[in-house]
Amino acid sequence: MLALCAEAGIVGVEVIAIDGTKVHANASQHATRDYEQIAREILEEAGRVDAEEDEQFGERRGDELPPELATAQGRRGWLREAKRRLDDKRAEKAQPIPRSRPQRLKESKRRLEEELDVECRANAAYEAYRGRGVMKDGRRFGRPPDPYTPPATPEGKINVTDPDSRNVKTSRGWVQGYNAQAVCTERQIVIAAEVTVASPDFGHLEPMIAATETELAAAGISASPEVVLADAGYWHQAQMETITGRGTVVLIPPDAGKRKGARPGWDDGVYAFMRRVLASERGGELYAKRQGMIEPIFAQTKFNRRIDRFQRRGRAAARSEWRLITATHNLLKLHRHTTTLATA
Repeated sequence: MLALCAEAGIVGVEVIAIDGTKVHANASQHATRDYEQIAREILEEAGRVDAEEDEQFGERRGDELPPELATAQGRRGWLREAKRRLDDKRAEKAQPIPRSRPQRLKESKRRLEEELDVECRANAAYEAYRGRGVMKDGRRFGRPPDPYTPPATPEGKINVTDPDSRNVKTSRGWVQGYNAQAVCTERQIVIAAEVTVASPDFGHLEPMIAATETELAAAGISASPEVVLADAGYWHQAQMETITGRGTVVLIPPDAGKRKGARPGWDDGVYAFMRRVLASERGGELYAKRQGMIEPIFAQTKFNRRIDRFQRRGRAAARSEWRLITATHNLLKLHRHTTTLATA
């Protein structure tokens, strides 16, 4: 679809905008459980099946329940990064969500246990790192880390209808869903579409630009984006420096629109530089395009086309659905373009 739009001459990538919108999953918030609730429901289901088989077969079964049915900023950064890598690993090896509830319960239980294992290993790695007494840049730590012991059982929660989905924040409150990301051109042609499980947009800037470059190459478009526009949620200094290092201008305000004044500690260096750029005539003119480029795509999709909930379960299925949705958006843009030309 992107290649057809390019042939029609409506894919100009000089200036692109990136943003995300929250889309409901095919799951309810009320289906979210903690580890103990899942384990208890698994045992109850197993007990029910056991009773039915006893009634049907009497004492001839002779089997037992399987084993799976038995029952600080620096540190936070390590744990957060470990969980992000786990999410990436799950995305790469995405499997269809089981249809039966007992299977989904077991999968949910396994995921919570996996998350606890990752937390324990990340904590051990952090303790070893601090135990060496030297930071990565050679400086010595000022004091030992605060004591911390991972929980004995998983403390998180997971949705047993769609374990990939998360409780994500929207302007109207929290919903069970996904963060659907899109990158578009000035003519509102979507050139990259992905689905993430993290509620904030933080950390998605570089992956979405990489996805954009991949899609453009696949469609035979040799041009590269010159300017990237995004809101304050995408501020990630390391990713921004990587992108600008390749010759692409990145315009992202360091301060959210609702905030009065600068964030504490964000008043010099690259933060002050970006504020000066956005306050300039050219910088302000470019950034003013962002909302009119990306927001109408979400409005058209969720309100005019009434597509505000995924019909399939699982991140891989939701990603396929979101890419189909954005492809049909491009198809409608192409149709209007060719119709306008025919009637001109």
